[in-house]
Amino acid sequence: MKKSIPFLLTVLLAACGPSEAPKQANVPTVEELAADPARLKELRQQCKIDRATLGEVLCNRVAEATRKRFYGDGTTPYTPPETPPKF
Repeated sequence: MKKSIPFLLTVLLAACGPSEAPKQANVPTVEELAADPARLKELRQQCKIDRATLGEVLCNRVAEATRKRFYGDGTTPYTPPETPPKF
Protein backbone atom coordinates (compact mmCIF):
# COMPACT_ATOMS: atom_id res chain seq x y z
CA MET A 1 0.00 0.00 0.00
CA LYS A 2 2.81 2.43 0.87
CA LYS A 3 4.39 1.95 -2.54
CA SER A 4 1.18 2.73 -4.40
CA ILE A 5 0.53 6.10 -2.75
CA PRO A 6 3.48 7.95 -4.39
CA PHE A 7 2.53 6.38 -7.71
CA LEU A 8 -1.09 7.50 -7.38
CA LEU A 9 0.00 11.02 -6.39
CA THR A 10 2.26 11.20 -9.43
CA VAL A 11 -0.54 10.09 -11.74
CA LEU A 12 -2.94 12.56 -10.15
CA LEU A 13 -0.52 15.47 -10.51
CA ALA A 14 0.24 14.55 -14.11
CA ALA A 15 -3.48 14.54 -14.93
CA CYS A 16 -3.88 18.02 -13.42
CA GLY A 17 -1.22 19.63 -15.62
CA PRO A 18 -1.81 22.88 -17.47
CA SER A 19 -4.25 22.60 -20.31
CA GLU A 20 -3.61 24.06 -23.73
CA ALA A 21 -5.33 27.31 -24.58
CA PRO A 22 -8.02 26.99 -27.22
CA LYS A 23 -6.78 27.98 -30.65
CA GLN A 24 -8.54 30.88 -32.29
CA ALA A 25 -9.15 30.79 -36.01
CA ASN A 26 -7.87 33.59 -38.21
CA VAL A 27 -5.67 35.21 -35.57
CA PRO A 28 -2.83 36.99 -37.40
CA THR A 29 0.75 36.34 -36.35
CA VAL A 30 2.96 38.93 -34.69
CA GLU A 31 4.95 39.36 -37.91
CA GLU A 32 1.80 39.98 -39.96
CA LEU A 33 0.60 42.59 -37.49
CA ALA A 34 3.99 44.32 -37.32
CA ALA A 35 4.06 44.56 -41.12
CA ASP A 36 0.67 46.35 -41.27
CA PRO A 37 0.79 49.50 -39.09
CA ALA A 38 -2.75 50.65 -39.97
CA ARG A 39 -4.32 47.35 -38.88
CA LEU A 40 -2.09 47.26 -35.82
CA LYS A 41 -3.26 50.72 -34.75
CA GLU A 42 -6.90 49.77 -35.28
CA LEU A 43 -6.54 46.57 -33.25
CA ARG A 44 -4.71 48.39 -30.44
CA GLN A 45 -7.68 50.75 -30.07
CA GLN A 46 -10.13 47.84 -30.10
CA CYS A 47 -8.11 45.97 -27.46
CA LYS A 48 -8.18 49.05 -25.22
CA ILE A 49 -11.95 49.32 -25.53
CA ASP A 50 -13.10 45.69 -25.49
CA ARG A 51 -10.33 43.18 -24.77
CA ALA A 52 -12.76 40.48 -23.62
CA THR A 53 -14.52 40.35 -26.99
CA LEU A 54 -11.35 40.25 -29.09
CA GLY A 55 -9.67 37.69 -26.86
CA GLU A 56 -6.43 37.46 -24.95
CA VAL A 57 -4.52 35.74 -27.74
CA LEU A 58 -5.13 38.48 -30.30
CA CYS A 59 -4.53 41.35 -27.88
CA ASN A 60 -1.30 39.76 -26.63
CA ARG A 61 -0.11 39.43 -30.23
CA VAL A 62 -1.04 43.06 -30.88
CA ALA A 63 0.99 44.12 -27.85
CA GLU A 64 3.97 42.01 -28.97
CA ALA A 65 3.79 43.42 -32.51
CA THR A 66 3.70 46.97 -31.10
CA ARG A 67 6.75 46.23 -28.97
CA LYS A 68 8.53 44.68 -31.94
CA ARG A 69 7.85 47.72 -34.14
CA PHE A 70 9.01 50.11 -31.40
CA TYR A 71 12.18 48.30 -30.36
CA GLY A 72 13.03 46.69 -33.69
CA ASP A 73 14.86 43.40 -33.81
CA GLY A 74 17.23 44.38 -31.02
CA THR A 75 20.44 43.99 -33.02
CA THR A 76 21.35 47.70 -33.18
CA PRO A 77 24.05 48.36 -30.57
CA TYR A 78 23.97 51.40 -28.34
CA THR A 79 26.45 54.04 -29.49
CA PRO A 80 26.88 56.88 -27.00
CA PRO A 81 27.91 60.33 -28.27
CA GLU A 82 31.63 61.16 -28.46
CA THR A 83 31.28 64.14 -26.10
CA PRO A 84 29.10 63.90 -23.02
CA PRO A 85 26.19 66.37 -22.74
CA LYS A 86 26.74 69.52 -20.70
CA PHE A 87 24.08 70.49 -18.23
